[in-house]
Amino acid sequence: MSPLDLLAAAQPFAFDLLERTASTPRVQAVVQQSLAPAFLLGAIGAIMNVIMSRMIWIAGRIERIEEMGEEAHTERCRRELQWLSRRRRSAQRAISFATAAAVNISLVIGFGFLAAYIEAKIGSLIAFLWVLTMVLLVTGLVHFLHETRLAAMGFGKGD
Repeated sequence: MSPLDLLAAAQPFAFDLLERTASTPRVQAVVQQSLAPAFLLGAIGAIMNVIMSRMIWIAGRIERIEEMGEEAHTERCRRELQWLSRRRRSAQRAISFATAAAVNISLVIGFGFLAAYIEAKIGSLIAFLWVLTMVLLVTGLVHFLHETRLAAMGFGKGD
């Protein structure tokens, strides 16, 4: 099949797509329906910003301790490094799950627009992605809660 044949075959599809998306009220309705997921995406971004700030502090503290050299590491430094490593793992998991939730909610928005212009019924897929987004977000928040509890308890318990 030549490139011209492909263009000729795609032409009816392109015109059909243009005709379906030309309706301003339809586009406005889809945009309105995507507002809640878009606000959720913004909230996930804000949460990730807070987690990343904490992660940067943890990584900086680990670097400062490791720069002291192995001979300067006391038992207290070793305990702090273990505590910081646990915090870093929790923060990394929180970021991973929050990122997955952000990707998922972006798919919800994209599929929402697609659903307005195709005949296939993908409402169940969109609902599943929405629920999966909530599961991922809650899982990320649980890991963030764990990290903040570790921070609040401190590493020096029993000193």
